[in-house]
Amino acid sequence: MRTYLYCDAGFVQIPEWKPNCWINVECPNLSDLEFLTQELHVPQSFLNDIADTDERPRTETEGNWLLTILRVPIPNDIDGIPFVTVPIGIITNDDIIISVCYHRTEMLADFITYSQRKKIVVRNKLDLILRLIYSSAVWFLKYLKQISNDIKSAEKELERSIRNEDLHRLMKLQNTLVYFNTSIRGNQVMISRLKGIFQDTDYLDVDLLEDVVIEINQALNMVSIYSDILTGTMDAFASIISNNVNSIMKRMTSISIILMVPTLIASFYGMNVDIYLDKVPHAFILIVIASISLSTLAFIAFKKLKWF
Repeated sequence: MRTYLYCDAGFVQIPEWKPNCWINVECPNLSDLEFLTQELHVPQSFLNDIADTDERPRTETEGNWLLTILRVPIPNDIDGIPFVTVPIGIITNDDIIISVCYHRTEMLADFITYSQRKKIVVRNKLDLILRLIYSSAVWFLKYLKQISNDIKSAEKELERSIRNEDLHRLMKLQNTLVYFNTSIRGNQVMISRLKGIFQDTDYLDVDLLEDVVIEINQALNMVSIYSDILTGTMDAFASIISNNVNSIMKRMTSISIILMVPTLIASFYGMNVDIYLDKVPHAFILIVIASISLSTLAFIAFKKLKWF
């Protein structure tokens, strides 16, 4: 699906394309791809690169076309990983600005609405790219808050009962943070690349660039903090599980030793040889009392050793 957007104190949708408007293409179909390649003559290689889910943030030029690939976060419901990142390509030349994403994202719709509410004026293609990077950092931070809440919820569940499901949940969150970390770092490198490309032009807005750098650094710092917290949490619960296993093994060993005492006595008196208590009245009761007494002494000894 493609929409044509023109910046007039915020992006507003227009019915057809005109020079210097923004063409936003999400989940492109065959008609969209034909329009881009046949009418606007966008290089097919650019569209193929953007379609690659694992494409890294980078820039590429072909003729007077410039391709800028960023990675943005989206919710995910596959393999239990709550969020992943996907590539979005911004293709520009002298009077054409196109964004292409093969996945539906909340970020682009929110960015358009935000530009209308704040009456933002985008002066040129570099402004749009920088503002999209800024918007991606904002959404990284928004999803990181949700991840933080998920971590706290999983910790509370683990405090009540350590289950494999909760540990798997933390592992999936850790995978998400790895995706976020690599994507944000890639976008951070892109800022330096763009700064070098447009340094000698009138396109560069120093104040906007500074705001983008601050926001992307904040997102990167938050990812690092949550990664450290999650790593510490996983290590702590791994130690708790190990201690619980040790405690259980100590108890089981103690119970085995306590039960071994009457078993040993019964084994001796169960041998097919003469015994000294065969003529004693109530010998069986005496043997049982002796077995219980010795087991009780063993229990008291283990209790003092804190094996129970």
